[in-house]
Amino acid sequence: DVQLVESGGGSVQAGGSLRLSCEISGYPYSSTCMSWFRQAPGKAREGVAVIYTGDNTPYYSDSVKGRFTISKDNAKKTLCLEMNSLKPEDTAMYYCAARYYLVSRCYLGSSLTYNRWGAGTQVTVS
Repeated sequence: DVQLVESGGGSVQAGGSLRLSCEISGYPYSSTCMSWFRQAPGKAREGVAVIYTGDNTPYYSDSVKGRFTISKDNAKKTLCLEMNSLKPEDTAMYYCAARYYLVSRCYLGSSLTYNRWGAGTQVTVS
């Protein structure tokens, strides 16, 4: 099994940067999808970025493409999301998620495709 714990959230001004980290414990599948989702009040949870752990191929939502970078540090066993040029619309609770099953490719998709979640970390941009 695998456990996920997010950290790094906070309040920043528009145009600022923030780096989120997700500590990975246990034994995740070697080739699966790990993602960052976000959910603002009254809105559905949406995928922001995903990385295929088999080859580190990333994909991003159009809203964050060019501003956010997802990466996985195997040595530290962490999933990171570097957020730059933050906008007020980026304000949300950000969640780390993983698929606890093997896959051959990853694309942004429904939160229902992920079955391991962290508790979330709040990001507020003003």
